[in-house]
Amino acid sequence: MNLSLLGAGQWHHQRDVWVSIRDYENFGKEGIDPRWNSNGGTLDGEEFSMRRNFYNKPLATLNWDWDINNNVELNTSLYASAGRGGGTGPRGRNYYNAETDILPFRKDLTEHYLENGRGSRNADGFINYDALVDYNQANTDAYTGDISRYQGLKLGSNGFRDDGVNRAALIRRASMNSHDWVGAISNLNITKGKMRYSLGVDLRNYTGYHYRALNHLMGLDGYYSTGNKNSAGQIIESTIEANPFKDTGIRGPKIDYYNVGKVGWQGLNSLIEYSGDKITAVLQMGTSNQSFQRIDYFDQPGNFESETKNVTGGYFKGGANINLDEKSNVFFNAGLISRQPNFDAVFPNYANVVNPDLQNEEIKSLEFGYGYIGSNYKFNVNVYATNWGNRFVTRSLTNQQGVDGYAQFKDIDVQHNGIEFEGSWFPTISTKVRGMLSIGDWRYTKDFTAALFDDNQNQVGTGTLYTKGAKVGDAAQFVAYLGLDQKLGSNLSFDLDYRFVDGLYADYSITDSAFTEPGNAGALELPSYGLVDFGATVKLGERLSFRANVNNLFDTLYIAESNSNIHATADSTTWNGIDTRNYVWFGFGRTWNASLKYRF
Repeated sequence: MNLSLLGAGQWHHQRDVWVSIRDYENFGKEGIDPRWNSNGGTLDGEEFSMRRNFYNKPLATLNWDWDINNNVELNTSLYASAGRGGGTGPRGRNYYNAETDILPFRKDLTEHYLENGRGSRNADGFINYDALVDYNQANTDAYTGDISRYQGLKLGSNGFRDDGVNRAALIRRASMNSHDWVGAISNLNITKGKMRYSLGVDLRNYTGYHYRALNHLMGLDGYYSTGNKNSAGQIIESTIEANPFKDTGIRGPKIDYYNVGKVGWQGLNSLIEYSGDKITAVLQMGTSNQSFQRIDYFDQPGNFESETKNVTGGYFKGGANINLDEKSNVFFNAGLISRQPNFDAVFPNYANVVNPDLQNEEIKSLEFGYGYIGSNYKFNVNVYATNWGNRFVTRSLTNQQGVDGYAQFKDIDVQHNGIEFEGSWFPTISTKVRGMLSIGDWRYTKDFTAALFDDNQNQVGTGTLYTKGAKVGDAAQFVAYLGLDQKLGSNLSFDLDYRFVDGLYADYSITDSAFTEPGNAGALELPSYGLVDFGATVKLGERLSFRANVNNLFDTLYIAESNSNIHATADSTTWNGIDTRNYVWFGFGRTWNASLKYRF
C-alpha cells in the first residue's frame, strides 16, 4: 500500500491578448521582442497585469497492489483532489473613455494609437496602471443611493449607472474554475501462459464551481454587481487575492455569474492480450456512463437546477505485431471510440436545458507499420488515418466592446492522414544518430456553426465558419528531425538536435473574416523554420553529474502560432511573406536550463 499527498500551487502573468506582427515591431524592445506582453505594465512601481493565472490542486492518492497469487493481481487506486483558483481580467465599460480604453476591438495597438493615442499606455506599449487608478478616482462620483452605509463611497459597475455609480470604470475581476474530484480505479490482471486478461472499473465524481469574484478595485471603494438575476443588485467591497494559497471566494460574494457543474463517471474496461514468439495481439473493449447536471445560482430564475442527463459511450480497439524474422516486423492498430461530449455540449448556451441534438464524438482510426533492426541501425515506418467527428469546442474571444466573450463551435469534423518514420543509427560505440520524419494531411471535412456569448454568458449572436477542405491549424503537418548523441570519453557527452517545421497553418477564429464567407482562401500557411538545440552532460564523480541545455541555440525568430488568416496581397506590408496585421505568437527565442543530479 502506498499513500501520497502532493501539491504545487502556482501563479503567473499571462499574455492572452493576441498581438499583431506590426505591434511586435512597434512596441517592446528594438526590433521584434517575442516576449513583449501587451497586457503588462506597472502599478505602484511594481509589475502588474490585468491577466494573472493562479491555481492550486493538491492531490491525495492511496494505492493498493495485491498479489493474490503468482498469476493474479489486483491494483486499486483511490484519489481525491480539491482544485482552487482561476484567472483575472478586466471588468467594466472602460472603453467609453479614451484614457482607460486599453483593449482595442478587432484592431491592433498600432491602429489604436494612430487614431488618437487612446489608452493609458507608455511609449513602449506597456500599460500605465497608475494612470488608470487616478482616472477611476477622479471621475467617479460619491454614491448617493438609498443604501446609507455605502453613501459617499466611489463605486464602479458594469450594469448600473445611477446614484453616482460609474459604469465606465475599470476593475480587475477573477474568474474562478475550482473543483472537488474523487475517484477510484481498480484493475484485475490474470496471466496464464501466453495470455493476459484484464478487467477494470473506473469511478469518478466531479463538481466544478464557476463564478467571478472581485480581485482589485483599481482605486474604487466597491462594486455594484447586477449579475444575479434573482436580486436587484448587490454592493460588494471585499476582494480576494489572486493567490493559490489564499481564500478564493468560494463561499464569499460573487459577481457576473455563479454556476456549478456535476459530472459522474462509471466505466468498465477489459483487455485480452496474446504474447507469442511470432505474434503479439491485443484486444480492448470498454463502456462507460457519464451523468451531467448543471446548477445556476444567478442566470436561470425559475430553472435553478437542470435534470440529470446520462450519456453512454464506449470503445473497441485492437492491434497486432508479427515478427517476420529476427530483424523485421509488421504491425497494425485499429480503433472505434464513441466519446461522450463535454459539459458545454450537454448544456449549450450556458443554460440549464439539455441539448436536444446531443451526440457523441466519433473517432475512427487505422494504422499500419513496418519495423527493421539491423546490425547498427533500426527504424519504424507507419501510415495512419484518423477521423474525429461531432466535436464541440468552446473558445474565448474578444466581443464587440473589447471585453471577454466566448464562442461555442459544434459539429466539427476533422480527417487526419499521414506517414511517419523514426530511426537510429550507431556508426560507432560512442556515437548515435537519431532521425524522424512526419508528413501529414489534416483537413476539416465540412463547415460548422458557432454561437457567440458575452462575458456574462448571454448569447449575442451566431455565425458559420466555411472550413470545408481547409487545413487544420496550430500543429505542423511536416516535421523533420535529426539528432546526434556523442560520448567524449567516460565523463563527458553532448547532444545536438535540429528540427525543421513546415506545413504550419493559422488556427480558425469566429472573428476571422477569412472563414466567414464561402469560397474563401482557407487557412494561412505560416513560414517554415528550423531550430537547433544543444545539450551537454558532465560526470563529476560516481554519483554526481551536471547537465546543461540551450534550446534554440541560434536565437531563431519564428512564428509559432497565428490566430488570424489575413492573406497577403500586393498592397500588404509583410514579414517573411506574412501580412503584418496578423495576430501571432512568436517563439520564445533562445532559452537555457541547467541541473545538478546526485544518485544515492
